[in-house]
Amino acid sequence: MLFLFLAVACSTTIALIFHVSEKRDTNRDVVTAVNYAVATFISLVLIVLQGISLSPGESFGAFTAEFPGAISGAGFGLNASPVWALLIGVPAGILYYLGFIFLQKAIRASGVALAGSFSKMGVIVPMLLSLLLWKELPGTLQWLGISLALISIVLGSLDLTHLKDIFSGFKPVLLLLFLTVGLAEFTNNLYQMYGAMQIRSLFLFFVFVTALAVSSFRVFRRKPCLGSSQFIIGIAVGIPNFFASFFLIQALSELRAAVVFPVYSSLTICLISLLGWLLLGEKLRPRERVSIVMAAAAMTLVNL
Repeated sequence: MLFLFLAVACSTTIALIFHVSEKRDTNRDVVTAVNYAVATFISLVLIVLQGISLSPGESFGAFTAEFPGAISGAGFGLNASPVWALLIGVPAGILYYLGFIFLQKAIRASGVALAGSFSKMGVIVPMLLSLLLWKELPGTLQWLGISLALISIVLGSLDLTHLKDIFSGFKPVLLLLFLTVGLAEFTNNLYQMYGAMQIRSLFLFFVFVTALAVSSFRVFRRKPCLGSSQFIIGIAVGIPNFFASFFLIQALSELRAAVVFPVYSSLTICLISLLGWLLLGEKLRPRERVSIVMAAAAMTLVNL
């Protein structure tokens, strides 16, 4: 649970930094590219510090030999895992970036509240996929905790007293956002299930360097004005962005995905609300207070 809470803390930090930066009217494309550059750099530093070495020929040979047994549940060894990290990391990086693009489009089409809620509820995708693929069935109390966490996400994200506004604001891009964010989160679980944990930094390197390549292309194509504040915010976001995934993968190695994802999302929403109230003077609405209590109860139940 410590790794899960650290992942939540990093995710909350990202949201708060973006919340503050929105008031400064910074260019999102530049911030995103710098953020991915920082995350890529951190992953490279960890790769060097951990002494991870690559031998492409040996890795591909080991991957081919181990593939049938690995997918059956044995997982890949250290020699084969770099290929698995590459195969999962590249599409993961594209999904990470697409999630950012669809979030922007969803905000323009349906507003911040609805876009944010569909983004957070994307955790249902990896939760269901892990149940279907790996039969990671929680216990009775954990099921109750998961249910409370999902209700907490809905309460913390949506104002259910205005259901007409919710349905009238629905656009197809919200479904794309829901699926993209959910599948991006699932890639962390997919690597963890079969790849060696010792080289998860290499997996994250492939994720972030891919996202960096795609986001940099967008920046160069649009040629926005560059400012020091955009680089500062990008650096501030990039550090927790890397470690949110780093700690989430570690949490997934200790806990069931069906437990990790809903608790991760619900606690993040509640911490954002609490810190917004404590640090930024934002008022807590009644539904947000109930959401915080539910998230705390969910955290307790999944720990039992």
